[in-house]
Amino acid sequence: MSQTTDHTLPHARLYMDNAATSFPKPPAVHEAMARYATQLGASPGRGAYAESIESGRLLDRCRGRINTLINGENPEHVVFTLNCSDALNIAIKGVVRPGDHVITTELDHNSILRPYNKLIADGAVEQARVPVDPTTGLADPDDIAKAIKPHTKLIALLHASNVTGTMQDIDAIGKVANAHGVLYLVDAAQSLGHYPIDVQALGIDFLAAPGHKGLLGPLGTGVLYIKPGLEKQMTTLREGGTGSVSDLDTQPEFMPDRFEPGSHNTPGIIGLSEGVAYILERGVEQLWSHEQALIKTMIESLTEWGAMPGFHLYGPPTVKSRCGVFSVRIDGLEPHQLSAILENEYGVLTRSGLHCAPGAHATIGSTPHGGATRFSFGPFLTTQDVKYACDALGQVCHRLADKHPAHA
Repeated sequence: MSQTTDHTLPHARLYMDNAATSFPKPPAVHEAMARYATQLGASPGRGAYAESIESGRLLDRCRGRINTLINGENPEHVVFTLNCSDALNIAIKGVVRPGDHVITTELDHNSILRPYNKLIADGAVEQARVPVDPTTGLADPDDIAKAIKPHTKLIALLHASNVTGTMQDIDAIGKVANAHGVLYLVDAAQSLGHYPIDVQALGIDFLAAPGHKGLLGPLGTGVLYIKPGLEKQMTTLREGGTGSVSDLDTQPEFMPDRFEPGSHNTPGIIGLSEGVAYILERGVEQLWSHEQALIKTMIESLTEWGAMPGFHLYGPPTVKSRCGVFSVRIDGLEPHQLSAILENEYGVLTRSGLHCAPGAHATIGSTPHGGATRFSFGPFLTTQDVKYACDALGQVCHRLADKHPAHA
């Protein structure tokens, strides 16, 4: 499947907002959701009849596929959540207690910053935000080690930045966390499904991810992997019916029911399962190789334009330490204006603004300008698509420079 379109047509649409949600999805995702809606329709775990049993089997298959993808220890420790923010809240609020100290970085997303700040507002919880290099966005693992205190409970950080595309060295940071006996939570919102992640090899205690981005599933899905044994240290964020041990009016202690109260988003999870199956079939290593080719093309294409007047590219300047997320700014244009030009004149779909990451934009200096315009890649984009988007950027830059020489 390719997303390449005839870019000479005025109605051509080139979707480059995969950091918000991936599009298109593999056809099997929609087909599986339609089969469930038209042939099964039952709630898993709520009945002894065939449709309910089959729905439960399909949910279990999705857990197994995700567990295989991340090399988890037990598929029952793959918890289904509403989205990645929900998964992060379950992990953070499940382990952090009054008197604890927590760590993140200045590049992180509000999905970590806001739960942390709520805990700080509610009680005696301390926070350290480790600074990052303003050009690359990389945090130094040694700085994270220096930030650790005797009462540090959790290090939570975003693996791949949704602003700069920076990919933190989660292996080295995991070694720091493990060596100090600090729990380690990785937000893989922009990396799972794009990049190979082995939770056991990387020493990850909690892995949170959305189902609708790199995993190619539908909106309204997410996952949290909890290392076996850690669930006993966690409090629950929500309680309710599970269809299991219904004679008890307390939440089950066993996994995954402990963290999955209420009826599941069964059609969404069944669609997610097929997205993960697509990744496993293609091989995440192959998908990552393809994304690296797109990244290389983006960087080289922008370089070919030379020093484009008034153009700013944020994040690592090379393929190393970055994913397929690029934020740019052009002097004389608000980010939303650039997005509008790219859509209306070139059919390129981007996202502009502060991207729910105020610290990241403050770090790169884009906050006073209203943030940046973001391009983000998915597996169905081609190098030709990327070249076309870069040409569009170059044309806008030079056109603006010709019209307003002061911006050159």
